[in-house]
Amino acid sequence: MRVLGRSPSLARVTWRNWAGNVLCEPRAHVSANSEAEVVAALREAERDGLGVRVAGSGHSFSPLVATNGLLLSLDGLAGIARHEPEKQGIWVRAGTKLHALGPALHALGLALENLGDVDVQTLGGALATGTHGTGRSLPNLSARVSGLRLLLADGSLRVLREDDEPELLAAARVSLGALGVVTAARIDCVPAYRLHERIERMPVADCLASLGERMAASRHFEFFWYPSRDLAEAKTLEPTELPPEAVAGRKYERIGWSHEILPSVREQRFVEMEYALPAEAGPACFGAVRARMQSHHGGVLWPVEYRAVRSDDAWLSTAHARETVTLSLHQDNALPWQDFFADLEPVLRAYGGRPHWGKRHGLGARELARLYPRFDDFRRLASELDPTGRFRNDHLCELLGF
Repeated sequence: MRVLGRSPSLARVTWRNWAGNVLCEPRAHVSANSEAEVVAALREAERDGLGVRVAGSGHSFSPLVATNGLLLSLDGLAGIARHEPEKQGIWVRAGTKLHALGPALHALGLALENLGDVDVQTLGGALATGTHGTGRSLPNLSARVSGLRLLLADGSLRVLREDDEPELLAAARVSLGALGVVTAARIDCVPAYRLHERIERMPVADCLASLGERMAASRHFEFFWYPSRDLAEAKTLEPTELPPEAVAGRKYERIGWSHEILPSVREQRFVEMEYALPAEAGPACFGAVRARMQSHHGGVLWPVEYRAVRSDDAWLSTAHARETVTLSLHQDNALPWQDFFADLEPVLRAYGGRPHWGKRHGLGARELARLYPRFDDFRRLASELDPTGRFRNDHLCELLGF
């Protein structure tokens, strides 16, 4: 276990997220390599009266991680812990980066059912914030979690299994780090598969006219709307048994294993706001966002992303109990984004939107309680499992009303 910044005479180590819009100076920064080291860190935090937050890859844009107490890194707690081949199940340590998990699963003949837009996150961070990809029949990553290892504030271990405690697991799948430290998750995988990617650019009106048909006919479908040109870039992914050579030389097509095709490379840094909408409200909400941006934000060059997510039962999943469409707004991290997001947020909320936990939004507990049927149940569970509020920071208190 590596401990930084514990001595008062040492300068505190500043932590920044990937986009650079969130930073904090924790009193201590611990990098744990085992569950035993996590337990030791939790007991030291209890002794010193420090709050605890867990940092993944820092790819969230909201201040979920920020703390002036103990910042815990699980980067050393990585890799596949156990393979259960008879059930295509894998226990994966929470610090595992998604881009490393894909090849490791592939070596076992397995794959994740889906991935998000990028794969730089740790597994623990991706699950805690409800990270998702796209596909009308595909839920977010946490929905395929059938077990969790959860360390509580006092260092005690709870092993949650779907067969034994389905309600508690449904609460912990998307936890915001409010219940404890997830050290490993059991993921239900699928056999390794290839995907055929096709990208098509078209006037956005043409994309919208065929949107329902395209989404129904495709395993994965999404589009990016580029406001400066009013163009849509549609991406369709379908499983295939063809080799990559079958599309060699085609400019807007490629074939590869799922972990190679699903994620995109995002090198230019940005800040993001995303809302999850009832699927039936998606086209109308996009139309309202498009009109508002064209009339008030003509200088924004970054695209709006439109994706689909299947419903699930996690208490704080943005797709809880409803088929979902997500709209994601972006702005360069070097440019002002606050006024842009604040102006568009009421449009997204007007259509019943739920904000992505890892992205920028302005909602607090009062508004969120109306959006999640199990919100109060989650608050009660957080108070039960973490009665002293060890895992809370200011942002989490605003979200949950503590």
